Amino acid sequence: MDSRDRRLWWQWGTIYQVYPRSFMDSSGDGVGDLNGITSRLDYLQWLGVNAVWISPIFPSPMKDFGYDVADYCDIDPLFGTLAEFDTLLAEAHRRGLKVLLDFVPNHTSDQHPWFTESRAAKDSPKRDWYIWKDARPDGGPPNNWLANFGGIAWTWDETTQQYYYHAFLAEQPDLNWRHPQVQAAMMDALRFWLDRGVDGFRVDVMYHLIKDAQFRDNPPNPDYREGGHPYSALLPVYSCDQPEVHDIVALMRRTLDEYEDRLLVGEIYLPIERLVLYYGSAGDGCHLPFNFQLLLKPWNARIIAAVIDQYEAALPAGGWPNWVLGNHDRPRFASKAGAAQARVGAMLLLTLRGTPTIYQGEEIGMENVPVPPEMIQDPPGKTLGYGRDPFRTPMQWDGAPNAGFTAGNPWLPLAGNYRAVNVAAQTDDPASMLSLYRDLLALRQSQPALMAGAYRPVPAEGDILAYVRELDGARFLVVLNFGRQERRFALEPSLRGNIILSTHLDREGEATGDAVELRADEGVVVRLR
Repeated sequence: MDSRDRRLWWQWGTIYQVYPRSFMDSSGDGVGDLNGITSRLDYLQWLGVNAVWISPIFPSPMKDFGYDVADYCDIDPLFGTLAEFDTLLAEAHRRGLKVLLDFVPNHTSDQHPWFTESRAAKDSPKRDWYIWKDARPDGGPPNNWLANFGGIAWTWDETTQQYYYHAFLAEQPDLNWRHPQVQAAMMDALRFWLDRGVDGFRVDVMYHLIKDAQFRDNPPNPDYREGGHPYSALLPVYSCDQPEVHDIVALMRRTLDEYEDRLLVGEIYLPIERLVLYYGSAGDGCHLPFNFQLLLKPWNARIIAAVIDQYEAALPAGGWPNWVLGNHDRPRFASKAGAAQARVGAMLLLTLRGTPTIYQGEEIGMENVPVPPEMIQDPPGKTLGYGRDPFRTPMQWDGAPNAGFTAGNPWLPLAGNYRAVNVAAQTDDPASMLSLYRDLLALRQSQPALMAGAYRPVPAEGDILAYVRELDGARFLVVLNFGRQERRFALEPSLRGNIILSTHLDREGEATGDAVELRADEGVVVRLR
């Protein structure tokens, strides 16, 4: 029996994140759209991924580029129509690709009809759908909570003489998830898309959904240093990750479980010991609480080896691991680790136990793109001076003007190297990053041990990270050199075999003997005898 027959699709599959504004523009307005995504589904199928996660496409004033939702049950005209979404979904399914939507339940736009009604009067039927509080006796905000994008997290409403809470922009008021009607309305929104055939959701800032019932002040962060991100000045002890949030996650899980084979992914930036609690118990939590350890930790073999072991040990019974190198909110991995180490990172991501997620452009080695001040779009880029625009620039498809992304003026600038770093230039080059990703994805799909096998660390020192993946008698050794110098890694007799894939791509079939010789920035997969 194929191991895939014993697993769910998201356990043997690989997820690919599409940031729709920057993936492919079909209309020439400089912003990516649904028809653009549909036109590139053949590419995603060819690449070898199994699911597409699409960042928010709901109607929005775009103060935070779709993460300020004005209607949970429609498509923003910037991206297309519901009919065009249905076409995208059908075409993806025809190619065997699953589709996940980005669900943003913590807050709405201040232009959502719910908030318009909520702020109309203190006795509005939807007043308590959001978080309203009286001022302190001195007229100041109810507590000291800070907004993620800078400043205090409370905005005064002159009409009703109260403050409302927003964890992000003032234009993104937080919903009151303790209110049963909010819960019911949001479950109906999930069902709207599930009924259309969507295969699951990535839930934005899931750990923020419930706040401390007493709205106590957050304590100072003793590790905060002047010049750091202002939000980090306080520890968000009372503004997120409250015990009751797990009841809401369980509610979402029950809603998805009304449908067959759907996936719930949670965006959760928490330490491992708190992250794994979002798996829930007895199947009532997230299928995949996003594990950002590779993204957040320094690119160091000993640190990464330790965090893999810590994460594996912390997983609850039945909990399935997952890994990511980057996303639309964090610097490009190739910029963080360097172009050579990005190849090593790709091998790590696609040979670890668990579900990998690839952020668009990682497969061609895209890097952060400098954005001149006059072109900055992202709110924190404007208010704090370090935004997310450099990680969200258009996908580089070919060497034509605007990298084949648009016939118009792209909403963010292109990378200066796009004529060399693009899909078309790398497609037929066996030594390219794209070919390496394809080879790794194909190897993963062809070898059940690399998809679903056990993970066993192999002792190593310095710049070397090594581990074995094994299932039903098939065993593979992965050895990665995080360093810029050659390394020799000694092998005991049980760890000898033949190299089947190298990040340098010229060693297939080579026997290891009593050691594997690694060049600088090289990783290898060895089929063990």
